[in-house]
Order: sequence, then structure tokens, then C-alpha cells
Amino acid sequence: MPYRLLAATELAEFLRALAHPRRIQILEELRNDEQDVASLKEATGLTQSSVSQHLMVLRAHRVVSERREGRRVFYRLRTVELADWLVEGMDFLPPMNQRDGELRKAIRKAISKWSD
Repeated sequence: MPYRLLAATELAEFLRALAHPRRIQILEELRNDEQDVASLKEATGLTQSSVSQHLMVLRAHRVVSERREGRRVFYRLRTVELADWLVEGMDFLPPMNQRDGELRKAIRKAISKWSD
């Protein structure tokens, strides 16, 4: 396989692991500190099972790593800059018209919260 196709394929697989709104939310929640499933459940409003399934995908793609402390498992970003990159990626969203004001506000709030 030509090197460019091999590199593009690997990048596409990585982006596919990130291509879910809840996974992006989980990554942003892990921006500043490691957290366990219970904390991520509370922060995201997801069920424990759903958080665990998303973390499984992120672990499989080496986006997050885990640390065990007794029965608790804590997750953290392998590369903290990934959270910054995702927030900066919002600059590439297509321009919105006036009726998309609610979405525009949501994006500004997310950027503000996640950029702290």
C-alpha cells in the first residue's frame, strides 16, 4: 500500500473513533483531569453502560488510557492537546445563517467551557 494511502487510512480510522458527539464530549470532560466512569456519567448525562462503551472505543484507538485504583478505573487523555484541537476544529464549521442562533450560542458556550 502506498505510504500516502496508508497514512490516510490510519488517520481516517482515528477520526472515525472521534466521530461521535458523545465521545467528543467525553474527551472534553477529560481535558483537565482524569475521571472515573461515575464522574463521566454525571458530567455527560449518559448511562454508565454507554460511557463504558464509548471509553472502550477510545481505548481501542489509543485516545485515552486508564489507571486502576482498587475497583475504580480512572481515564485520561493520552494527548491533552487533542482536546484543544477538537475545540479549535469548531472554527471550521460552515457559516450559519440567522435562524441557527441557538446552535451558534451552544457552540460558543461549549468553546468557553472546554477552553477553561
